[in-house]
Amino acid sequence: MRFGLFFLFSGVLFVMACNLQAPSTAVLTSWELTGFTKVDSLNPILVPDSFASFSCPIRQKEVLWSKRNVLNPAAVVKGNQVYLFFRAQDAAGTSRIGMAVSSDGLHFKRLAEPIFYPAQDEWKALEWNSAKKEEGTWFDGVEDPRIIERPDGGYLMTYTAYDGKTARLCSASSTDLVHWVKHGPVLRAEKYKDKWSKSGAVIGRLEGSRIVAAQINGRYWMYFGDTDLFMASSEDLIHWEPLENAENNELIRVLTPRPGYFDSRLVEPGPFALWTEDGVLLIYNASNAANYKEDRLPKFTYAAGQALFDTLAPWKLTDRSATWFIHPDKPYERVGEVNEVCFVEGLVYFKSKWLLYYGTADSRIAVAVKE
Repeated sequence: MRFGLFFLFSGVLFVMACNLQAPSTAVLTSWELTGFTKVDSLNPILVPDSFASFSCPIRQKEVLWSKRNVLNPAAVVKGNQVYLFFRAQDAAGTSRIGMAVSSDGLHFKRLAEPIFYPAQDEWKALEWNSAKKEEGTWFDGVEDPRIIERPDGGYLMTYTAYDGKTARLCSASSTDLVHWVKHGPVLRAEKYKDKWSKSGAVIGRLEGSRIVAAQINGRYWMYFGDTDLFMASSEDLIHWEPLENAENNELIRVLTPRPGYFDSRLVEPGPFALWTEDGVLLIYNASNAANYKEDRLPKFTYAAGQALFDTLAPWKLTDRSATWFIHPDKPYERVGEVNEVCFVEGLVYFKSKWLLYYGTADSRIAVAVKE
C-alpha cells in the first residue's frame, strides 16, 4: 500500500484500503445499472467481414480491413439513430475503426470503409509498426474507441494508438462522426512519452438520449488505465492534466484490482462514466488473476463490474460492486481470438432502453438490453 498518497488525498487512501477488503456476498445496491439481458436471438450482431476492402494509405494497396476480428465497440445516439464504432483487424493484425448505423439499436448497417485509421500523418509513428513486414502478423493500429458528445454538439473520441510496442491513450474530435481530427497523446508531458497508457472514459450526463461531457468544479474529467485506473482533467476536452501526487509527481490510482474478486488481475474503463445524483457511475472491465482470484470464473476471464465515485470529488471511490454484472457464458464469448471475454465499451439510452455493446472473445460484437 502506498501510504504516501494519504498526505495528498485521504480519499485515495480509502480507495486503496477498500480495494483490499475480503470478498463480499452483499446484494447489488440501488446505484448500480444492472438488469441487462443479452439478445440471444441476434447475438453476435457484428462479425468479421471477408469481403470489405479498403485502400490503406500506408501500404498503398487494398486490404480486407475487418477480415480477422471485430470487437470493442463505442456507441452514441445522434438524431434517431445509434452510431456504433468498432475496432476491426485485418489479417496482419492492424486495427482500424469502422462505423455501423442502426434505427433500432439492434440491427446495424456497416459503412464499407473504416472512418479512422493509421495514415501518412504526424501520428503515424504512434499508430504503425515501422518494423512491419509484408507477410506475417504484426499487431498495431488504432484501437478501442470511447466516444462522447461535447457541449458544443461535436464529439470527442479517446482511443489507443499502438505501434506494436507501446500503447498510448490518444484523442480526436469530430463534428459529424465521420471526419476526425487527431490531437495526439492525452499524456503530453515528456516523462509520459513512452508510458503504456490506454482506455479513456470521460464523465458525462444524460441529456434526453444524448450523453454529453459534463464539468465538475469547472473541469472535465476522464478515467484511464488498463491495470490500475488513474484520472486526468481538462478545460477544453483536448488538453489534459493527469492527477498526480504532489510529493512524488506520480499518477494517483483511483481504482485498483482486488485479490479474491473477479477483478483481481486488472481493471480498465468501460464506456463513458455517467454522472448521477448518487455519484459518478463507472462501468469497468476486469480480468480474473491466475491466483488469489474469483474461483467461479476461469483465470483471465474478462467480466465487467461497476464503481461509484463522489459527485464533487470524482477521484474518491464511495462504493463498488461485489461481483460482475456481465460475464462470458455464451460460446461466442468463451472461444475466439482471446477466450473468455466480455469487454464492455458502448452504452446508449435509446427509445427508453439502455443498450450495452461489448466485444466477445476479442472476435465479435454483441448487445444486451435493459428495459
